[in-house]
Amino acid sequence: MLTFRSIRRYNLALVALLCIGLVSQAGYAQHAVQADTLYTMTDQGPIVNGVVLIEEGTIAEVGPATEVSVPSDATVHEATVATPGLIDPRGTVGLSGIHNVPADQDQLDTSEPMQPALRAIDAYNPREQLVSFVRQLGITTVHTGHAPGALISGQTATFSTAGETVASSVMDSLTTVAMTLGPDAQARFESPDTRGKGVAMLRQQLLDARAAMDTEEPTTDLGTRVLQKVLRGEVPALVTAHRAHDIQAALRLQEEFGFDMILDGASEAYLVADEIEEADVPVILHPTMTRPSGTTQNAAFTTAGRLHEAGIPVAIQSGWEPYVPKTRIVLYEAAIAMANGLPRRAALESITSAPAEILGLDRIGTIASGQAADLVLFDGDPFEYTTHVCTVIDDGNVVSTECK
Repeated sequence: MLTFRSIRRYNLALVALLCIGLVSQAGYAQHAVQADTLYTMTDQGPIVNGVVLIEEGTIAEVGPATEVSVPSDATVHEATVATPGLIDPRGTVGLSGIHNVPADQDQLDTSEPMQPALRAIDAYNPREQLVSFVRQLGITTVHTGHAPGALISGQTATFSTAGETVASSVMDSLTTVAMTLGPDAQARFESPDTRGKGVAMLRQQLLDARAAMDTEEPTTDLGTRVLQKVLRGEVPALVTAHRAHDIQAALRLQEEFGFDMILDGASEAYLVADEIEEADVPVILHPTMTRPSGTTQNAAFTTAGRLHEAGIPVAIQSGWEPYVPKTRIVLYEAAIAMANGLPRRAALESITSAPAEILGLDRIGTIASGQAADLVLFDGDPFEYTTHVCTVIDDGNVVSTECK
């Protein structure tokens, strides 16, 4: 005899079987993005009336609407323009907070001038309001950590802006070791007091780490261990240097020790572009609209364009300013660079595929089959002032739907 309870059990079982059938045929919840213009940041180029199919957090198919069929059970998201998720290639988001008070400022320890043992992953707060703020504006990935301002300020890391725990956010727990040359590394410490002393102290630290590699017993010193990773080419040094002669000092250290280097800040890079290009060193450039004072006094809107023209890989960062350590939005910084000589495609590359390549982040930065499904959907031209970010998809999950 059928009862209400037995009928209900039967219906639930039927629903479960149907769900299992759908999962087996099409994976978990599917999404499709349909955009009037789809910027893939690959050799495929922009696609007019483009479609992206997403399955289980991964891009399954990309192409024109005439070639890609959208499954009937997929959730469809429409946009005027879609791009890869934006990447902030250098900042302190998650270590520095939105309120700019001592309680949410963990980006720079000033007890010693060299602290390579400090790890961004131990200080990152995925629930910090600043993280959700940048996520709503299309930034799905942040390369963040210890700020410029010490000879060695610590280790940086890369995080998704979507996770609510460190474990669910971290993409790379040790991306670079952050160093600073020039006056910015002198102001907070008794020593170094000059450029020459700063370079000498850093050189001695690297020599000591290299000497310890020749001993039979592995070192237990955390700072020495991470510097040995730099010397072995396992982790790049991220060297902040703004003035031309500080950039040249960084290039000399890189040549002397043979480590991989990413030049950071680089306000006067246009004065030594030939040397940077010859050394095959990429640049994570200061925010285009950085305040021109101190070591950034000679920063120019045109620098990104000039570096691109010289054949130097360049990404544009949000940066860090000690008296307002909140964040800039890299989309706006790239837009100003585009208005001052950086080609449109290169401007979009500077906050998507270029930082992914510079930082060694293989699965993000482009829209292609097999890549992580990080996308930003706009209601107009991304570089137009009146355009809004309307949908943000991170690893296949819709994390923001409010037009900002």
